Amino acid sequence: MEIEITQERLSKALNIVSRVAATTKTGLPILNNVLLRADGNQLSLTATNLELATVDYLAAKIQKSGTITVPAKLLAEFISNLPKNTTINLLAKDGKLVTTAGKYKSTINGIAADDFPELPRIEEKNAVTFKVESSSFHSAITEVIVTSSNDTTRPALTGVYFNTFEKSLYIAATDGYRLSEKKFIEDVTSDVFAVVPTSSLQEVLRSVSDDIDDIEMLFDETQVRFRMGEIEITSKLIDGSFPDYRQLIPKKTDINIELNKAEFTRMTKVAALFARESGGSVICETRADDKTFSISAVASELGENSSAMEANVDSDGKVVLNSRFLIDAIGAIDEDKLNFGFSGKLAPVVIRGAKDKDYTHIIMPLKS
Repeated sequence: MEIEITQERLSKALNIVSRVAATTKTGLPILNNVLLRADGNQLSLTATNLELATVDYLAAKIQKSGTITVPAKLLAEFISNLPKNTTINLLAKDGKLVTTAGKYKSTINGIAADDFPELPRIEEKNAVTFKVESSSFHSAITEVIVTSSNDTTRPALTGVYFNTFEKSLYIAATDGYRLSEKKFIEDVTSDVFAVVPTSSLQEVLRSVSDDIDDIEMLFDETQVRFRMGEIEITSKLIDGSFPDYRQLIPKKTDINIELNKAEFTRMTKVAALFARESGGSVICETRADDKTFSISAVASELGENSSAMEANVDSDGKVVLNSRFLIDAIGAIDEDKLNFGFSGKLAPVVIRGAKDKDYTHIIMPLKS
């Protein structure tokens, strides 16, 4: 194999695929490598950890076709440190990769490409396919993954649930204490019910660049592929049943108030400082007599804190919440004003943007 390619393009691609190689935990040495395949006028870079595979296709001047695998991290760091605006020559011969750029030269020991795992395949004709603008994908996934779980004993909760309902595609995540749902794509014609690992979606988010307009998603029974420009990321789906979460979302709440996001955030963060001693619990309270919404926290050793803001309140109410969960919920909504609704001390709290009704965030109260 012998090719020529620019430093910028090769470095960008290696930075993407090397992240996947770095996450391998199987102990197989070849999974720490990146597979370089030169064919026609295209160079492909591939890495996998057996759960996730990333392929980046690059236009290059191919002088001789061929394949080789070399340590992904070493090659990525070497290429990234080469001078910008240079042309790099890659020559694979006798199980080694010789890299030359001007006066810089390295020889990296490789492993035969025959030992590299077979890449996952998706029958595109039979796959359920959706396309969405990259900006919409980024905002929707970011809003939802904040409530996914890290508890590997409940695998389905460590992912995001892609599901169709009433001709729309929704995404949802929950850790058992909070829940978020986003109406993702409207007017869909195919059904899908799949749990995608949160770690895979985070890798997709990291790989999306400003020059990518759309993301194509292809689902089969066991996998999903995200195609964006010259990059393809294929992930296994989580084998498990996601909870019937819609029954957990209250159809209405007794107390509903509109709050300024900046002030709401400030009040919550201040109360959280005093809530550390009590497991992060803060008290949210409405008072109809003076039209206020307040957040307070009490710490026996540190002291106590209470902050209030004006709000259009027509009844008294109180609910105790985890301050970190509340901060996460507020931060997930990109609006200046939020709707905060609850129905007593034990019912779920519902937080939405004042304008965007397609996103719902639920927090279960703490026992006071």
